[in-house]
Amino acid sequence: MEEQRDVADRISGQYAGMSKNQKAIAEFILEHMDQAVFMTAAKLGEALGISESTVVRFAARIGYAGYPEFQKALEERVRGRLNSIREIDAKYGNSSQSELLTSVMTADMEKLHYTMEHLDAAAFEAAVEILMKADNVYIMGLRSNEPLAGFLHFYLNMIRGGVHLLKTTSISETFEQMIRIGCRDCFVGISFPRYSMRTLKAMEFASDRNARVIAVTDSVNSPMNLYSSCHLLARSDMVSIVDSLVAPLSVINALVVALCLRCPREVQKNLEMLEETWNNYQVYLNDEINFIDDEPILNYSLRREPE
Repeated sequence: MEEQRDVADRISGQYAGMSKNQKAIAEFILEHMDQAVFMTAAKLGEALGISESTVVRFAARIGYAGYPEFQKALEERVRGRLNSIREIDAKYGNSSQSELLTSVMTADMEKLHYTMEHLDAAAFEAAVEILMKADNVYIMGLRSNEPLAGFLHFYLNMIRGGVHLLKTTSISETFEQMIRIGCRDCFVGISFPRYSMRTLKAMEFASDRNARVIAVTDSVNSPMNLYSSCHLLARSDMVSIVDSLVAPLSVINALVVALCLRCPREVQKNLEMLEETWNNYQVYLNDEINFIDDEPILNYSLRREPE
């Protein structure tokens, strides 16, 4: 059974039980696999400031006879990604633009359909409840997942307060932004292949602080599920070098709608307040100007009345 598992799946599956040095190796390999595939055990250890023997023991821990066998598995993983790109080129290379559009959109619809059929309704309801009751909500999604995190943050912020979007280039900055997270708070980690180890570390920290953790990811084998109490799974297969985020975005959109329906008066109040603020401060200036006798009349209710 172990022989059939991909090297990344093996690492992800055992990550939670690894030592500090082993986790450092795992994080480096998953984040920099294209670089790690060319490194000897000694070079990998030198790059991470750990011993060569620790690297060798890491390979044995995840089920390989030795480091050479582990390195061969890395090569197969990298080669598999390259083959996938060649297969896509062979499949779509001679297609017209309209055929390509139809093929990609059909593939996205299939992912949506698959997600609808397999999403755990109980997990979705639990996620809505957690987001409703949490004092603070921390959201993190990096690289290609950043638009998903931004979308959730934007609309969740219209529904309730205490919503924090973590945008950072280092794990130390992440911890600084969520240093006050506790048992009354919630963390939403969004990550699809290639999985972000920075997001995973943040989820581990949130879990250690007894916060409720929600994972938005692609499968039950995703490492993002290691520290989450609620898994929202959405299919996201690679169409070319671009990951399809249609199904994950739809799941997040459903979360937003469900939350709006739970507290419609609060949402209406927030939207009215926002609309008034836009008008008062002329945020959408071109939309708020009416020209009468060639003079702009601004809807600016905070303007001082004449004495």
